[in-house]
Order: sequence, then C-alpha cells, then structure tokens
Amino acid sequence: MLCDALNAADVKRAMTGAGHAVITIGFEYSGDVWKQAWPKAMANFLAAAEATGARIVHIDNLYMYGPQHTPLHEDMPLTSYGKKPAARSEATRMWMQAAREGRVKWAALRAPDFYGAGVDRSHTGETGLALVAQGKTAQLIMSPDQPHAFAYVPDIARAAVTLLDAGDDAYNQAWHVPCAPTRTLRQLLQIGADAVGVKLKIMAIPSGMLSVLGLFSSMLREFSEMRFTWNRPYHVNATKFARRFWSNATPFEVGIPITAKAFRASITDRAKESGNDNPARTALV
Repeated sequence: MLCDALNAADVKRAMTGAGHAVITIGFEYSGDVWKQAWPKAMANFLAAAEATGARIVHIDNLYMYGPQHTPLHEDMPLTSYGKKPAARSEATRMWMQAAREGRVKWAALRAPDFYGAGVDRSHTGETGLALVAQGKTAQLIMSPDQPHAFAYVPDIARAAVTLLDAGDDAYNQAWHVPCAPTRTLRQLLQIGADAVGVKLKIMAIPSGMLSVLGLFSSMLREFSEMRFTWNRPYHVNATKFARRFWSNATPFEVGIPITAKAFRASITDRAKESGNDNPARTALV
C-alpha cells in the first residue's frame, strides 16, 4: 500500500496487522532535509510499532558514528558531527530510548556502502560498474585506492531475514551486516571490468576539490560533508553478528561479476528496445 513515512496515520495503517515491519526508506540526500525528516519519520515508526506491537528491523547506515580511524563497531558513541550524521544520531537516540523503556522491539541493521544487480545509487553503481560495463570511464568522488567496506545487497536482505527469524533477545540493539574482506574500489572495479571483458578506466575527483566544486553543485556539496567515509581506510567490524548468526558474506569475486553483468545486460536490453544494437553507443539513463 502507499505509505508516506512523514504521515503518522499512514505509517500506523501500514503496520496494523503485521507481526514485523522492515524499514528501508531513504530521503533526498540533503542535510537540511534529513534534519527535519528523520526525527519526524522515526517518531511515526516508533508510535506505530508501539501501537501495533510489530517487531522492527531497520535497514540503517553507519553515518551516526561520524569520523573514525578504527574499524566501526556497534558500541561506538553517536556523533554530533555535520548535518546528515547528526540527523541519523538523533533518530538512533529516539529508538534507543523507546527500546530502553520497553515500548518497542527494534533491531537496527547497519550496512556500509552497498552494491548489487540493479543498484545504481551507490559508489559502485551508475558512476562505477554501470559505466565500466559500457567500456566507459568510471567517475568517482572517492579515492579508488583507499580500503573501503562494501555490503552486497542480497547479504543485507539475508541478514534482515535472519533478524526477522531471531528471538526477541536479538532486538533493541544494533547489528552490522557481514561484508567480504575489505578491498579498494579500484580492485572491485577491476573485477567488474574483467567480468565483462573491458579495460578498466577511472577518473576520480580529489577529495579536497569537493568543497570547491560544491559551490557549483548541491549534490557535491552534500558529499563533501561525508568525505570522512572515504578519505581514510573504512572498515566495518561485524563480529557481533558473526558470533550470533553467520559470517559467510558473498565474496566480491562472486557479487561483483553478477553486478557488472547485470548492468551490461540492462544496457544491452535498452539498446535493443531503442533499435540500437551497439550498447557502447547507448547513453545510460
């Protein structure tokens, strides 16, 4: 059914009669939007969960930890840094308080940047593997040579189902999604290029240039705030989840070729639909 996350009645109606709800929403990538929208949406989710008794699995990110220099783990303090990280911290404090008070059963499933077939809104998506699949130059805003954790979307889904099947003792806490051993983005794109038989070409914007380019692009201005996630090694510790459930995340040697070939097939299909059998000449929409 249609549901506006910013409308309390909508959210309650959507959860009514459900034993579980999985929250996978996102908002426009804007700190000003997040500052207003996330606390309001979280209040609506919490009210609905309390009223209906539904257990919640919230697919979350890792912004609330802010800038760090060690592998991220679930017990790190919440940050007040920036707009978007601070907004996610505020939303996190809201569900944590409701959990402490016994009003909800809530499991936060946190994942880093993600990739997978059909996943275009990511560092490995429309400007990464989708361009590589066309034999074009990947256009990156992050360094291609910093180690960076990536989660495979089917693994995120598997982890969500794992929590849905778990007992109540797995709730009212946060969990990190298991990821394959951390690689650099260059290494991942090379796996994708090899899978579709093209030469890897990369163009990366220097991290220090984002603030300057942000004067002319609102999106780059929003990315500039998040430079701490890619201007240093970015590792995620999922030991807690591994000890309780499973740790065999999909290897990049499996997930990246599937993703690259899916982008290639999608481009080829669009080329055929447009009457152009040369996918390299078809613009990515």
